[in-house]
Amino acid sequence: MTQAFASEELSTEEAQAAASACSREYRADPHPVYAKLRETAPVCPLTPPHGVETYLITRYEDARAALADPRLSKDMYGAIDAYHRIFGDSSIALDDNMLFSDPPKHTRLRRIVGNTFTPKRVESLRPRVQKITEDLLDRCPADEPVNLLPEFCFPLPLQVICELLGVPQNERKRAQEWSATVARTGFGPEARKKLEIAEGNLRDYLVDLIARKRKEPDGALLSALVTAKDEDGALTDHELVSTAWVILFAGHKTTAYQIGNAVHHLLAEPEQRRLAFKDERATAAAIEEIFRFESSVENATFRYAKEDIVIRDTLIPKGALVQISLTAANRDPEAFDAPDRMDVTRPNVQGTHLTFGYGAHYCIGSPLARLEMQTALTTLFGRYPHMATVGAPEEARWLTVPFPAFRGLAELLVTLDPS
Repeated sequence: MTQAFASEELSTEEAQAAASACSREYRADPHPVYAKLRETAPVCPLTPPHGVETYLITRYEDARAALADPRLSKDMYGAIDAYHRIFGDSSIALDDNMLFSDPPKHTRLRRIVGNTFTPKRVESLRPRVQKITEDLLDRCPADEPVNLLPEFCFPLPLQVICELLGVPQNERKRAQEWSATVARTGFGPEARKKLEIAEGNLRDYLVDLIARKRKEPDGALLSALVTAKDEDGALTDHELVSTAWVILFAGHKTTAYQIGNAVHHLLAEPEQRRLAFKDERATAAAIEEIFRFESSVENATFRYAKEDIVIRDTLIPKGALVQISLTAANRDPEAFDAPDRMDVTRPNVQGTHLTFGYGAHYCIGSPLARLEMQTALTTLFGRYPHMATVGAPEEARWLTVPFPAFRGLAELLVTLDPS
């Protein structure tokens, strides 16, 4: 059994695979690295750039089981030393939410949020999502190159999630800037200092916004959360701030990169694009395949082992941090035929891919992500059916931060109407 992180205790092939998973070079195309890890070290001990030893799970069967394994805790207060080494002390104030908790606390928080963040509330946003999409495209030049990431992919889900929460229009830019800093691009002292400042600003802003919603409630989600309660009571002020933060952050970064990934791959494969937009049912199926093929959420958020756990032949010792690669699991040939091929007609993908997780922590915002993806893609390609990338698709620049939370493009240059 593998029980330590010393490279000499791994085989040469396993050590090479682990080193590749921490290199900057693999960012342009991590899939060959993940394929090697699935084959040679499916539960791989490695030390990522943040410096804290981690076990990385890459096979679909193991990943699905681990996502629902109660022995792998999401409560980072239990792994406080490792957590502080990665994120610093200031992050704790924003992480008292359902994403970073276990039952029974997680059950209570998810129940309260779920009672307000309902499918009916999400569906009611459809006209606004459509209007925001059209307004953003109206501002994009049709006959010259445009970077869709800052002009379309990011503003769309940010505007939607801010409207959902009830963030005033004139305050959204600041919230976006602080959120972007929190999704930092490094682990050094300078990056950590910027992170602490942004987290403090964001926390103070949310405290003030919640106070305003309590004084003058509106019909938005944040007002509903302020007044929501169940048999165990209402959310505390600390929980309200942290819950608002996780909805704001997770509700736009993930979808923004996912829209970009979808546009990139559909432009690269015209026949797949044609099949994807035959009708509404085909589009819904295509979106699920894109979620599988190039998930914007590369790794699930950290878990830690509450006890010694053996997965395959690897011992994960009590207290160790664990990351589950959703990207690797979604390309596992034992789970999907020809997984490295995007096939928008692939059957039964929804409910099988792990992009939204699995088990108790399955993404509560998945209906909104699907609504935004469907609206963005059908409107964009419907308006600009001859849209083309600037440069060859294979030359696209991807995020180059080693071992990131997100898998997405660094830019998405297109000409909307080449004619």
